[in-house]
Amino acid sequence: MSDSHISDLAAFITASPSSFHAAAEAARRLDAAGYARLEETDAWPATAGRRYVVRDGAVIAWIQPEGLEASAPFRIVGTHTDSPGFKLKPKPTTGAFGWLQAGVEVYGGPLLNSWLDRELELAGRLVTTGGEQHLVRTGPYLRIPQLAVHLDRGANDGLKLDPQQHMNPVFGLGDVSSADLVGYLAELAGIRGEDVAGYDITVADTQEPAVFGRDGAFFASGRMDNLVSVHSGLVALLATPDTGEHVSVFAGFDHEEVGSATRSGAAGPFLADILARISDGLGAGESDRLRAIAGSWCFSADAGHSVHPNYPERHDPANRPVMGGGPLLKINAKQRYATDATGAAEWARACAQAGVAWQEFVSNNAVPCGSTIGPLTATRLGIRTVDIGIPLLSMHSARELAAVGDPGALSAALGAFLAPAA
Repeated sequence: MSDSHISDLAAFITASPSSFHAAAEAARRLDAAGYARLEETDAWPATAGRRYVVRDGAVIAWIQPEGLEASAPFRIVGTHTDSPGFKLKPKPTTGAFGWLQAGVEVYGGPLLNSWLDRELELAGRLVTTGGEQHLVRTGPYLRIPQLAVHLDRGANDGLKLDPQQHMNPVFGLGDVSSADLVGYLAELAGIRGEDVAGYDITVADTQEPAVFGRDGAFFASGRMDNLVSVHSGLVALLATPDTGEHVSVFAGFDHEEVGSATRSGAAGPFLADILARISDGLGAGESDRLRAIAGSWCFSADAGHSVHPNYPERHDPANRPVMGGGPLLKINAKQRYATDATGAAEWARACAQAGVAWQEFVSNNAVPCGSTIGPLTATRLGIRTVDIGIPLLSMHSARELAAVGDPGALSAALGAFLAPAA
C-alpha cells in the first residue's frame, strides 16, 4: 500500500505548486470519482449525493447518504492547501547590475536558507478585467543565489538573511525595461498582459519528490506541510461508502500559514456555510442544527514534528515520536492543538479499526508549538476537534522529509474515522 500511496502522493504534490493548483487537482480527482461540482451562487439539491465546492484555493467535498435525519452529524477531515514560501509583489519585475529579479514577499514562516540555490517556479492564478481566472505555472524559472563563502567567510558561523535584501530571486539577464513578469505569465496562460487585473502568484520548488535511503525508507518533497494531509484526506473520502447515518466531509482550507483569517481560510465562514446548506437540504431547524453539531467530529490533519537526531534537546524528553512510527496525536495544554481526552479516545478507536500504529506529540515546555486549523474549527463551530498529522523533519523547509509509510497510515486512519465500524 505504501508504494502506491507514495507514488500517488508524489503525483498530487507535483500537480499542486500553489493552493489554487491543489484545489484544482482535488477537483479533477473528485470529478473523476463522480462527484458533482456545485456553485455557491446556485440553489443546491436536497437529495443524497457526492458533491464539492471550490472557493479560491480551498475545496470542500462531502458524501450525503440516503435517508439521513435532519439532525444528522458530520465527520470532517480538515486540512490546508497552502505552504510557507513567497508571493509575487505588485510591480514584480525588478533588478540591478544587469540582473533581472522578481520582487517577492515572504508568505508564512519558511526556513529562508532552504530556498537558496534551488530551481524555482512561479505558480498561481491570474484574474482578468472580465473576472476570468486562469491557472498558470512557469516550470523552473528562478533561483535565489547564495553569496559565495569567499565573500562571506563567516557564513558557516551563522548565516543571517534579510528577507527584503537577500531573498529576491533572479530570472534573467538584461535591463529591467526589457522584461515583464506579469506579461510572461499572461502569455503562458494564453491571455494578453494588459487584460490581467490581479494575480495571486507564489514561488514553489521544482525538484521532484523522491524516495531514498536504506530500503527506500524516506520520502522527500516540497509542500508536504500540508499537502500530505490534503492528499490523505482526499484519498480517504474517495474510498468512503455513501452509506451511514452521518455526512462525511473533506475540507481543504487556504491561508493557514498566515493565520486563516480569510474567506477561504478556516477562520472564515466557508465550512460553516457548507454545513448549514447541507443541513438546510435535510430540512433542519435550529434545534436540529445544534444537535448535528453536538454529534459531529473534526480531525484536523496537519504535519507534526519527529524527534530530530541532531537536536534531541528541542523535544520533550518523554515524548519523542519518530518517523515511521505512525501518525501523531498532537496535544498542547494551552489548546494550540484542540485535542482533549475524548478526542484522544476517538483517534485511538479510528487507528485501532484501521490497524494503524500511532504516537503522541507534545512540545518541550521551553519550545512553544505552532497552531493549526483545529482550535479555529472548534471555536467557530463548536465541533469536537482532534489534532493529528504525520511526523516530519525539516518542516517549513523548501524540501521536507517523511517516512514512506506514514502518509498511507494517516489516510487509513482517516478512512476509519469517516466510516466507523458499527
